[in-house]
Amino acid sequence: MTSQTQRKTAVLICPGRGTYTKSELGSLKRHFHDAALLANFDARRKAAGQETLTALDGAATYSVAKHSRGDNASALIYACTLADARAVQGVDVVAVTGNSMGWYSALACAGALTPEGGFDVVNTMGTLMQQHLIGGQLIYPFVDEDWAPNPLKKAELLALVAQIATRPGHALALSIDLGGMLVLAGNEAGLAAFEAAVPPLQTRFPLRLANHAAFHTALQAPVAAEGRTRLSPALFGPPKLPLIDGRGHVWWPGATDPAALWDYTLGHQVTEPYDFTRAITHAAREFAPDLFIVTGPGTTLGGAVAQSLILADWRGMRSKSDFQRHQNAAPILVSMGMDTQRAQVTNGD
Repeated sequence: MTSQTQRKTAVLICPGRGTYTKSELGSLKRHFHDAALLANFDARRKAAGQETLTALDGAATYSVAKHSRGDNASALIYACTLADARAVQGVDVVAVTGNSMGWYSALACAGALTPEGGFDVVNTMGTLMQQHLIGGQLIYPFVDEDWAPNPLKKAELLALVAQIATRPGHALALSIDLGGMLVLAGNEAGLAAFEAAVPPLQTRFPLRLANHAAFHTALQAPVAAEGRTRLSPALFGPPKLPLIDGRGHVWWPGATDPAALWDYTLGHQVTEPYDFTRAITHAAREFAPDLFIVTGPGTTLGGAVAQSLILADWRGMRSKSDFQRHQNAAPILVSMGMDTQRAQVTNGD
């Protein structure tokens, strides 16, 4: 007989860049309860000549110019994610994944990196991205506002991207397959050509992302190479929980070569497209969790998770309204950036 108090299973999902915004200011003060570890992170930042996380999080006002920079945002997001992952109680986390920079956080949350090792990876790569700042990113949806799958529209947009990339002086490629949205990356000529070729949608798309480089494209090869020089394979170990990467591949505890994990993290993960949709699809089908928990900071990744589940036809969901009916009847998505949802998986943290 199944116990009425059987714990729910969950896949933990770590967000990437762009999630620490004005409303997240003060998140570390509210939720990061390991003073010694935060002091360790701050000391590492000071040693590198960088502003501490405590100072950034405790600023009187949020500054896009300062807080969204790669060398600041990446470390802030990592620390917030780590704090949230540690706060989860009452559920059994069966796998961990993340979006883009969230992969580095996922490595630490799954135990393949120590908290300090994860910080070194995140802070190093975020700083390198900011120093090089090669290219940029934009977002454009291929689903309508009810999130109904539209593979033909997606194919048309990707064909346009490929066509623009053939023009002299134009670089453009898929950066992240993000639920019902395409995150594209390239140089200014490539991004501008795409913006000129597509109609505006939902009053905000195509949307350029401030302080974002051409992540997950060949343009990042110099960043990947320098990251491999600075970050030792010795930082990496086998995960304690299954890890789902940006290809949908699962790195299993007891069956992971740490050197291969290092190679993927500072190779393919930096220079090739990141398929977040596939990661969520594999998380759903391989682990069939009761819950998908998106850690903070922010709440923007929840829509992409829901869209990915719809694209996977998870539990028969075909649209936003289908997802909302499921969510209202028995929540399957918990966004820790929302206090009411956070309370479902924490002990009042």
